[in-house]
Amino acid sequence: EFRRVLFRSIMNDGMGSADKQTSQIETLIAQKVDAVILQPIEADAMSPSVKKLQAAGVPIVNVNSITTAQPDAYVGSRDEEAGSIAISYLAKKLGDKGDIVMMHGHPGQSAEVQRTDGAKEELKKHPNLKLIAEQTAEWNRNQAMNLMQNWLSAHQGKIAGVFAQNDEMALGALRALQTAGKSDVMVVGFDGTPDGEKAVNDGKLAATIAQLPDQIGAKGVETADKVLKGEKVQAKYPVD
Repeated sequence: EFRRVLFRSIMNDGMGSADKQTSQIETLIAQKVDAVILQPIEADAMSPSVKKLQAAGVPIVNVNSITTAQPDAYVGSRDEEAGSIAISYLAKKLGDKGDIVMMHGHPGQSAEVQRTDGAKEELKKHPNLKLIAEQTAEWNRNQAMNLMQNWLSAHQGKIAGVFAQNDEMALGALRALQTAGKSDVMVVGFDGTPDGEKAVNDGKLAATIAQLPDQIGAKGVETADKVLKGEKVQAKYPVD
C-alpha cells in the first residue's frame, strides 16, 4: 500500500498517431520516468520506441497491442481467438452459409492484424460462408456507418452478417442497417463496451466478444511493478 502512494502516473494519448506516440515516449525518456506501460498504436512503427526505452534502461510493458520489438512483458487478449469466435458465432447463427463483410480496425495495429488472422483461419472451416468485402473503418463509429452504407449499395440484398473488430464500428454498422431498414443482418462486435452490451440486451446487436480491459490494465501495472523490483516476469500474460 505504501508503495502505491509513491507511484505517480503520467498519462499520454497518442490519438491514433504513431508519430505522436513516438514523440511522447521520447519526452518520457527525457523526464527519466521509472517505467512505461504502452498500448502501441502500430506493431512496427512503435518498435523503435520500445528499443529506445530499453536502451535508456526504462522497463516497458506492452498492453493490449504488441510490437515487433520485444518489451519486458506483454499483457493482453488472445486476439486471434476473438476473431475465430466471431466467425464461428456468425456461422452458427447463419446456418453455416451466406455472404458476410468484415470491418477492420487501424491497419497495422496488432489487434487488427490478429483479429483478422483469427477470422480468416476460422473462415476456412466454413466454405459456404463467404467474405465478400473487408475494409478499415479505423475503430470509428461514423466511419463504420459510412462504410456500411457503401457496402449496402454495392452488395444489394447480399449481406447476411457483419464482423466489426470493435463495438464502435459494430454500432456504426448497425445504425446504417437500421436506417436502411435491414433488421435481418447480423452484426457481431468486439470489446463488450457498455454501449455494445446495451445493444445486445436490446436485441439490436447479435453479439459482442467481451475483453476485460480492467484486468489488462491492472495486470500491466502489477507487471511493471515486478520489473522495477527486479522480480522475474513472464514474456506474455494472456487475459481471457
